Amino acid sequence: MLTYSHEQSRLRIENSYPLCRLSVKIEAKSAITHIDISGNLLTFAPVITHRIPAMDKISATIITRNEESQIERCLNSLQGVADEIIVVDSYSTDRTVEICHRYGCQVTCRVFTGFGSQRQYAVGLTHNSFVLAIDADEVLSDELRRELIKMKNDGFSHRVYRLNIVNYFCGKAINHSGWQPATDIRLFNKRYANWNLHDLGERVTFDPLLIPHPITKGRIDHFRVNTDDEFVKKEQRRSSMQARMLTGENRRISIFTPIFRAWKDFMTCYLAQAAFLDGRQGNIIAMRRCSSTFKAYSIARSILNKRRRH
Repeated sequence: MLTYSHEQSRLRIENSYPLCRLSVKIEAKSAITHIDISGNLLTFAPVITHRIPAMDKISATIITRNEESQIERCLNSLQGVADEIIVVDSYSTDRTVEICHRYGCQVTCRVFTGFGSQRQYAVGLTHNSFVLAIDADEVLSDELRRELIKMKNDGFSHRVYRLNIVNYFCGKAINHSGWQPATDIRLFNKRYANWNLHDLGERVTFDPLLIPHPITKGRIDHFRVNTDDEFVKKEQRRSSMQARMLTGENRRISIFTPIFRAWKDFMTCYLAQAAFLDGRQGNIIAMRRCSSTFKAYSIARSILNKRRRH
């Protein structure tokens, strides 16, 4: 005969074999219960097993073109943070690809078609939900690295994150000139956010109902320019891309437009954005912005005039 008392979690049995010892293991949906039988007494000993949640993973994306002088510094800062590094290279002619392979990156070569489309293409190659977008000339600070690792272990609680960014010109942190410290969307769940396809001024877009969560600890150090010559080359490339965008808009550009736009950009940078407070670096940034804007509108005007004549 078998009797059961729920309140005491015990079973009592009348057994014709009192010296028999039996161990029974019952597996339930929520727990595993061990039942030890000693003589006539069964004692329930429930053992609750907890499911350990899987750690969230991050895919880092980088777009490159001849970045051998600084890509290694960037990759070192991603160690322990990124579970996967996707590099989309625009056919570098230096050792950029070789260095990336050495760090275990997945490298894909693709013709550069604009910053937005290049970044989004890199996101499409990732295997994890969360994407950390970083440039080859950027480095995660130690404090930010620790915070991101902690967030991975705890599990991400938001879908879009803002990170602090500090810009440098030849090793000096810039506090004005349009390069002042700011926050930007760099970590996001790719199911809810992605890059737009703008050639310049690209940004991460997402549903307006989503509120980006700021990561206040640490920063991304962006070493935008290491030499004056490098800055000139970058601005020349920027002016060419801007000219292509202006040409695509098919707007009418008068003979005075390049001068007016260049002067306006200079005054905005130098006065409104207080480039004069950044000393020599601020002066260079303002002057170079003026010249690149003038060049972009001049090139676009020439192309549009030729198109109309034909």
